[in-house]
Amino acid sequence: MNAPRTRASHVFTISFPEELAKQVVAVANEESRTISELFREAFRTYRVERAQRKLFATHRFATEQASLQQPEDVVETTLEVTGNKQLSRTTL
Repeated sequence: MNAPRTRASHVFTISFPEELAKQVVAVANEESRTISELFREAFRTYRVERAQRKLFATHRFATEQASLQQPEDVVETTLEVTGNKQLSRTTL
């Protein structure tokens, strides 16, 4: 008796308007990639951009709240606001 196989990935079903779907297929074909590869890259890119937006918003908030003048003050306040004890001045 064989053990049940578990899938190493998760399958999503998504829908697109016809014109956008044609563009997805065209880009995948142009780059000799699968649609799955294309969407994995798109999601990774989205996650990075989302993290950057959060960081910029936090930085803007810290700057506005403290009316900071010196770069070292920005670093200190950003660390304080985010609660990130792992970062150091040299990593920002």
